[in-house]
Amino acid sequence: MAMARDAPSPPHPFEIHMVASAASPEFALLRRTLRRSRAVALDAEWKPRRSRPSSSSSADPSPSSSSSLFPPVTLLQIACRAVAGEGGGGGSSSPVFIVDLLAVAAEALWEPLRELFESPEVLKLGFRFKQDLVYLSSTFSSHGCDPGFDRVEPFLDVTTIYHHLNSQNMGRKLPKETKSLATVCAELLGISLSKELQCSDWSCRPLSEEQILYAAADAYYLLEIFSLFEQKVFTDGKYLASPRGNASTLAAKLDKTIEESKLSNIFENGIDTIDSFESDGNLSIHSMTLPTSYAFDGDCITHVIRKYGEMIVLKDSDKKPRPSRRRGKEQLHTNIKSKEQLLDNSDWQGPPPWDPFVGGDGCPKFLCDVMVEGLAKHLRCVGIDAAIPSSKKPEPRQLLNQAYKEKRVLLTRDVKLLKYQYLIGNQVYKIKSLLKNDQLVEVIETFQLKISEDQLMSRCTKCNGNFIQKPLTIEEAIEASKGFQVIPPCLFNRNLEFWKCTDCSQLYWEGTQYHNAVQKFISVCKLND
Repeated sequence: MAMARDAPSPPHPFEIHMVASAASPEFALLRRTLRRSRAVALDAEWKPRRSRPSSSSSADPSPSSSSSLFPPVTLLQIACRAVAGEGGGGGSSSPVFIVDLLAVAAEALWEPLRELFESPEVLKLGFRFKQDLVYLSSTFSSHGCDPGFDRVEPFLDVTTIYHHLNSQNMGRKLPKETKSLATVCAELLGISLSKELQCSDWSCRPLSEEQILYAAADAYYLLEIFSLFEQKVFTDGKYLASPRGNASTLAAKLDKTIEESKLSNIFENGIDTIDSFESDGNLSIHSMTLPTSYAFDGDCITHVIRKYGEMIVLKDSDKKPRPSRRRGKEQLHTNIKSKEQLLDNSDWQGPPPWDPFVGGDGCPKFLCDVMVEGLAKHLRCVGIDAAIPSSKKPEPRQLLNQAYKEKRVLLTRDVKLLKYQYLIGNQVYKIKSLLKNDQLVEVIETFQLKISEDQLMSRCTKCNGNFIQKPLTIEEAIEASKGFQVIPPCLFNRNLEFWKCTDCSQLYWEGTQYHNAVQKFISVCKLND
């Protein structure tokens, strides 16, 4: 009925500079910006490897063959942030540079990158960046820039930042478990960071607009997350500012920024930057995001570098591909390959468990495993009952049991699950498409689902629940939201209807995001045809 506030379309508040030549103005701007930056976020993209290099090529010691040891990096994203008062030379205080490594000469970029990676004054940010560094080093080495790169310091991983932000004691030992970047962005920034294009072919040119925005966002939001970390360091009293940036001055700046952000009409633009302020006036780290253009005193970054800075060092063993666990199973894989291909290419046989002819109620129901969890929200958006696994890391038997008990079709991209089909009577379907929109269309066409415009946005995208039959007034919605959800004040005088999920109590309303989502799914489902 309405668009969920916890699943907004990602805003794009960054300025993108495409660097496609070492002689371009963008490359010169990149070099100037790097010299003036104190915090730099890094990410890389490469073409996913579909098969292992042959033994003959790996035995060849020539530079051309060494590049086949790892997939070549084709795109490097660099998001920069200067110290307060120092611009990067562009129109944005946090520009994002997309460097096309298929077009920019490696020898022109190698020296600036090496200086950046080893500069003790610049904090480098990344998300599991060691693998990116291994592939970058291999790529530059294959182009004659030997020995590539072997270290990045000081470095701070976003996973480390995430655990510090969720810890009362920032010095305690961090847990080993890690979360995806999309999950971290959703929890800390309220940003829905789509990962649909992660496995797209990054060696194809020209890049699509969606690929460029995806790549830029991955780097930019690393800086946004670091800004939250700076706020926590400051507000927790972990950092005592120097006379150039004393505590009272910085606190005044912080209060002013909060007030300006609070008064701005950001909700009209669909960007939930501020959800709530604590009753005692203190800043809530998880509910407020300062714009990246607000930079703390440079001494604060220095303190973070000294206190929390890490180091990435590549050993010789890191520069050699590790033996695949699959190598010892190659013979077994060969024996079952034909069977898996048969299963993989087979069409849905049916009938589905909800079919009245087999005792079903006629209402389509699906279970999306972790590999297609994003598809579940798309199905809910078009009014289809789509559940996710009851546990975070379910075993195949648990998935099959849940599908069987709830009379659902299990949707997956894991071909191994298809061999269990005989246990639950054709209740497993392998999704062939990679992108969520395409996956949605595939499911609709395969199971011949009937989608109408009245069904759009009729289920809770958060928990898959149904809405109450009668809409709430603004007074009822405010009462229902107390201690649970914040309703933006700008909605009070807009005579809107509010809907409440009967399962999780999430509130929804027909705002801009709702109407945009309806138009999107009308187009995807071709309801106008």
